[in-house]
Amino acid sequence: MAKLVTRRRAVSIFAAVAGLPLLGPGTSARASASAFVWSGQALGAPAKLILNDHDATRAHRLIDSIVTEVARLERIFSLYHEDSSIVELNRVGGLASPPPELLALLGKCSNFWEATGRLFDPTVQPVWALYRDHFASANVGENGPDASVLNACLGRVGFDAVRFGSGRIAFARPEMALTLNGVAQGFITDRVVDILRDARITSSLVDMGEERAVGVQSDGTPWRIGLAAEEDSSEPDTVLRIVNRAVATSSQTGFVFDEQGRFGHILHPRVGAMPGIYRRVSVVADDAATADALSTAFNLMEIDAIRDTLGKFPSISVDLIGTAGNRQQLGRPI
Repeated sequence: MAKLVTRRRAVSIFAAVAGLPLLGPGTSARASASAFVWSGQALGAPAKLILNDHDATRAHRLIDSIVTEVARLERIFSLYHEDSSIVELNRVGGLASPPPELLALLGKCSNFWEATGRLFDPTVQPVWALYRDHFASANVGENGPDASVLNACLGRVGFDAVRFGSGRIAFARPEMALTLNGVAQGFITDRVVDILRDARITSSLVDMGEERAVGVQSDGTPWRIGLAAEEDSSEPDTVLRIVNRAVATSSQTGFVFDEQGRFGHILHPRVGAMPGIYRRVSVVADDAATADALSTAFNLMEIDAIRDTLGKFPSISVDLIGTAGNRQQLGRPI
């Protein structure tokens, strides 16, 4: 049986706040005079919340409510919870009375699907499962699944066959399945920011798989986000300084199916796995869901196609590194 190689995260926060201690999963503590930190998990990935507030009682109460809300959203979006809404949808091909958050996110996905020339397509889940099962099998073929099997699987893909409205979600083709892993972390990040802003928090950094800054740090400086193509990088290749913006990074090497790293997890909806064009693609946007979705889709686009797509998103910034190590910035200056 082939070893399934994974590198789950492709972005790290480096020195976001000088001197903050690292806390264990599922813990919260006071880190300085006004900074509180929670570290845990969100959709299977490391998560962190840095909250600046002089009211310790309010800070801990907010952290508790955020942890509860993230757990609730995981029961909607996670593919790894057997009782989640999306697992049930994929199992039976339809869902009556779906959660409003699922409908809201599908609406966003429809917009991203159209804006990216249908490259952002959450219905690639059957193709993802095909590669997973292929490389987890004994006597695995190093060149990937058989072409006829892959083509049949690709025939199930197409977001236009997802029917959704206020009372129901249904697949119009048999054996379809959804994954929202390319956007749900951003959506959850945005939900956490909404909670903080409703509580009138003016200084926070939220990392629920993607990063979003609220205001500035307690010393008045921008939040610092370090970018790296590999989870185990000892230092960032780039540091961004952001205020009231979100950052998402995607990389083909963030998850690979095979030991050689030839088959990455960002799948083309009409081709399947394809050679990586970039070491990483980072997107800065006003909200984390947009940054998350576009960073995924841009991994499948050449530079000119990314530029064309940015014409629809004038506030978006892109920082990417090609496979040869060349770095480029596109869109709005960072």
